[in-house]
Amino acid sequence: MIKYLGSKRRLVPVLSRICAASGARTALDLFTGTTRVAQAFKAQGVEVTAVDTARYAHVFAQCYIEADAAAVDMPALKAAIDHLNGLPGRPGYVHATFSQEARFFQPFNAARIDAARDAIDHDYAGSPLYPLLLTSLIEAADRVDSTTGVQMAYVKQWAPRSSNPLTLRVPELLPGAGHAVLGDALHVAPELGHFDLAYLDPPYNQHRYFTNYHVWETLVAWDAPEPYGVARKRVDARDPATRSAFNSKRTMPDALRQVVSSVDCELLVLSYNDESWLAVDELEALCGRGREVATLTFDSARYVGARIGIFDPSGVKVGRVSHLSNHELLVIAGEGALVRRVVDAAGRLRAETGAGGASGVAGAGGVAGAGEDGGGAQRVAPTCVLDPDRLQ
Repeated sequence: MIKYLGSKRRLVPVLSRICAASGARTALDLFTGTTRVAQAFKAQGVEVTAVDTARYAHVFAQCYIEADAAAVDMPALKAAIDHLNGLPGRPGYVHATFSQEARFFQPFNAARIDAARDAIDHDYAGSPLYPLLLTSLIEAADRVDSTTGVQMAYVKQWAPRSSNPLTLRVPELLPGAGHAVLGDALHVAPELGHFDLAYLDPPYNQHRYFTNYHVWETLVAWDAPEPYGVARKRVDARDPATRSAFNSKRTMPDALRQVVSSVDCELLVLSYNDESWLAVDELEALCGRGREVATLTFDSARYVGARIGIFDPSGVKVGRVSHLSNHELLVIAGEGALVRRVVDAAGRLRAETGAGGASGVAGAGGVAGAGEDGGGAQRVAPTCVLDPDRLQ
């Protein structure tokens, strides 16, 4: 799995427990990213629909969610991986743009990325193996890049991992049915139908995944875009069409409200962050119209880029980091008994693992602080604090 800003790796255990406790047979992951959460749901036998606007995320969804491991020709996939790993480097766009003009990859790896990507188009276009091989290439490139996890910049000295040889691996596929949808949540959500569980993890701030992971976008599109800036971003990053309503403080609340109201589900789980534009009471009001609602809060270390300090263009440290941790939020909304059941399941997970946090989580079953708020929501159980590192 690639390094990814906003990854819910540490929340997967509690999200998996919520999914199991809900009894869901169908689930929606509307901002799927790397598909980490969608994969956790699929691993439980749930039929998952994974949606994202990013082309690289769509490829991941085609690989891990839509592909059925039982139906994949594994000998052919392994042979294809071996073929790509055996190709000599052939300098092309990646070598020129992301190794010579920038320093995302060491030259020998960049040339091998070029060779492998050309071969995937030439030898496997139209094949069921195509998205699986693209996924393998992106993950291999991620393991030898020289960044802190986003592609808005690269480190000044080569990261130690960048000296390792590019090596593609067979993706760890899951059995079962699933669906991959490329599209904007605002447009596709009303057309997706009914789900037992809907998981929403929208962007939290002004930083766009389109630019944070522009190298992966280019590896999928393979369109040799005109690059610009130190990070050699795609020129279409300047196109307003590539901007999301979720990346603007002005437009985000209405966009989220529209998506939440258009998702047809029994249980809604919204992931958010306490450093973002909406407070907990606003999120609960937004999600809880006509439904009961509870919020789980998780201590979380901030992204490494936010912890290393503030530097000027010459590399001199000019600012001090204000805090090293924040809170991840899971707002859960639905019929009262269902919400209480999944909140109680999260509490039992805390008790089983000994995770630290506020009291009152494990036994949460009744309505706490009942009463209509501005959005017509009733709060179920106290807000609770869990340590996700103890949930692994």
